[in-house]
Amino acid sequence: MSKLQENVRFAVLPLASDATRASEFARTLAPHPLVHQELPYDPEYTMYNRRLTAMTMTSGSAEEAYWKLRREVILRHTGELPIEVRGPDAERLLNAVFTRDIAKVKVGRCSYQIACDDAGGVMMDGVLVRLADDRFWYGQADGDLTQWLKAHARGLDVEIFDPDVWISQVQGPDSLKVLEAAVDGPYPEPFRYFDAAWVTIAGQDVVVTRTGFTNELGWEVYLGPEIDVRAVGARILEAGKPYDLTPVAVGGARRIEGGLLNAGSDFDETVTPYEAGLGAMVRLDKGEFIGKAALEKADQRCRTWGLRVPGGVARIGRNLIKDGVSVGRVCSSAWSPFLQCGVAIVRLDDPEIAPGTALDVLCQDDQTRAGETCELPMYDRNRDIPRGKAVDIPEIPAG
Repeated sequence: MSKLQENVRFAVLPLASDATRASEFARTLAPHPLVHQELPYDPEYTMYNRRLTAMTMTSGSAEEAYWKLRREVILRHTGELPIEVRGPDAERLLNAVFTRDIAKVKVGRCSYQIACDDAGGVMMDGVLVRLADDRFWYGQADGDLTQWLKAHARGLDVEIFDPDVWISQVQGPDSLKVLEAAVDGPYPEPFRYFDAAWVTIAGQDVVVTRTGFTNELGWEVYLGPEIDVRAVGARILEAGKPYDLTPVAVGGARRIEGGLLNAGSDFDETVTPYEAGLGAMVRLDKGEFIGKAALEKADQRCRTWGLRVPGGVARIGRNLIKDGVSVGRVCSSAWSPFLQCGVAIVRLDDPEIAPGTALDVLCQDDQTRAGETCELPMYDRNRDIPRGKAVDIPEIPAG
């Protein structure tokens, strides 16, 4: 990446009111219905799923937001796009598109699902919520799965559409305390990791899920057009006051540590699930699905790992060197306030290069440093933190 490219930024500020004259382009960028909660913190936005999602806010630096997530609680209004799939053949269609068995996803449960193309490349990932036997929401990453689903729905009794639902997440050790204070009635029980439940918040019936893109304890709320979204948002903030709940823009360090891959950067359609480290998400013993034939013949070795770099943050791109030769790509990188080093997700050319391999890494400051590949997640291998089984609050390293 050239110096010029590094300095190019894309930031869009939402319109102050509907009466404000907007350009044609601006009208294609939709703000979250709770954007008013972010505006006091001078947010800068990027486009995600043709929606605006905050990248920076004055509510805290990247390091402050990181520790607030890990030690307290944060509120984030996301750009994820739920697609609704419903009808008698909804399960049949989803089984043809996704690599895991949809029949095993019970009503009131969520499931991480990936979709592949015919060549076995990963097109999309996201969280599937089963609302009823014949009704699903799929919170997709950045991209467009809607037309892909419609293209493969020919002859099926199924509807596929954008339900105009938005997602907000409350994440961190105090997150479930905020939910308990926010709901009108009883706290949902059981409410296990990857459960979904209908609750009432500020008199509005909403779906909440024990999910989130942080690898911390947390939940998400799905906000539809039929409810008073502002009332729900105000109640959540009120419930979070004892825990200093505020909207923040969370950076990539925590998700990188946790091995949560970002579509479009950590994988794309040129990478199979096996190469992306998502082989466990493929069930070749289920019925036919798009990409199955290719995946049956594919090399099942992983090429996607973590990377630690003491003293610096790896530069995105083909900046991994071994014995003077380029051996792979830095896909995502950030500074980890907890591990006190640069962390990254990398994709290596040679599947024989394993965790524990020393590499020379070109960093963001133009310095080349020694790094070492590692497994993902970098800690909390059993994901006990988001499951609520590990409750220790991490200490902030001295200095």
